Amino acid sequence: MELSKRVSSISASLTLAITAKAKEMEKKGEDVVNLGAGEPDFDTPYFIKEATKQALDNGFTKYTPSSGIKELKEAISNKYEEEYNLTYSSEEIIVSCGAKHALFNAIMALINKGDKVIIPSPFWVSYPEMVKVAGGEPVILETKEENEFKINPQDLEKAISKKTKMLILNSPSNPCGSVYKREELKDIAQILAKYNIFCLFDEIYEKIIYDITHINIATLSRKMKGLTIIINGVSKTFSMTGFRIGWALATKELIKAMASIQSHSTSNPTSFSQKGALFALKSKKSKKIVEKMVKEFKKRRDYVVGAINSIKGLSCLRPEGAFYIFVNISSLLNKSYKGNLLKTSLELAKILLEEKKLAVIPGIAFGNDNYIRISYAASIKNLKKGIQRLQEFVKETKELK
Repeated sequence: MELSKRVSSISASLTLAITAKAKEMEKKGEDVVNLGAGEPDFDTPYFIKEATKQALDNGFTKYTPSSGIKELKEAISNKYEEEYNLTYSSEEIIVSCGAKHALFNAIMALINKGDKVIIPSPFWVSYPEMVKVAGGEPVILETKEENEFKINPQDLEKAISKKTKMLILNSPSNPCGSVYKREELKDIAQILAKYNIFCLFDEIYEKIIYDITHINIATLSRKMKGLTIIINGVSKTFSMTGFRIGWALATKELIKAMASIQSHSTSNPTSFSQKGALFALKSKKSKKIVEKMVKEFKKRRDYVVGAINSIKGLSCLRPEGAFYIFVNISSLLNKSYKGNLLKTSLELAKILLEEKKLAVIPGIAFGNDNYIRISYAASIKNLKKGIQRLQEFVKETKELK
């Protein structure tokens, strides 16, 4: 069978592949510690589930407008007005089947063949692949650990060419938990405004943040608001990953184009999931639930950071947001483990899963082979068990003779 050139140019998600393999091993009865998952381990708050059940009981199971129900758009608009003093009409908002879908729609609506899209590395695995599907060219902008994996403005300006159409910015970030501060975003915004480059601003981890304030780049100037496509959703904040509800906020022209693409692909997001998301945004109970979840994530973060940095040969930064640790494994590469040469982060992750029953995500999936990603969206008990296995693995690695 001859497949399209489009599909042959993209790679499957390593994060999903490793998570699937770990789950398959668990089903066989193997004692796997899965620290690869990219979703909160908390249950969806009961009152959100009840509101969703009520929507089902009330027969809210049919088609809705393809770009989302009016009430949910209004709730999203109110959120951005109250929290960021940003005004968006319903015509400037689209509700999609998850934030990933909203990202895909935005890239498909803006990027033409040959357009260049700057993507800071480490990056979330799907950004470059989405750009490729749209016919664009991902331009990977390397960042450094000593700069907290954040963009250097001078490097950003050097990466811009006449064909540069967009910068994808993720704050708080997956995989390293970096959070851009106001002054850092101002420097980036000035460059984007100077060259009229769009910013696809992915803030899906917006509420999972520690001891720092989340800044939305669209708040920095009127021009920047016009150049920004905000991407967000309920998946991470309310532990509603399976509901598949995300959204985008942008200019009317762009949202109309995205809505057209959506109308010919998925049509509307799931009707009753939209009602659950609506209740999540409107309920006064939500804030306390989210605060409780973030408090627990912070405790886990502090434990994992301390534990990783106590293992000789490993190191990591303390993330300011999300629920991931990006672990530097460079000192382990080119060592051996039971006769197996650890050439890459993928090989290391594969052996860890097979030998120690510990699932992590190789850094190459995020554009940096010297790291692995550990998710602390797991119980303290499992985190301790996982760290112990990792420590044993490191001790058992040997220098090549």
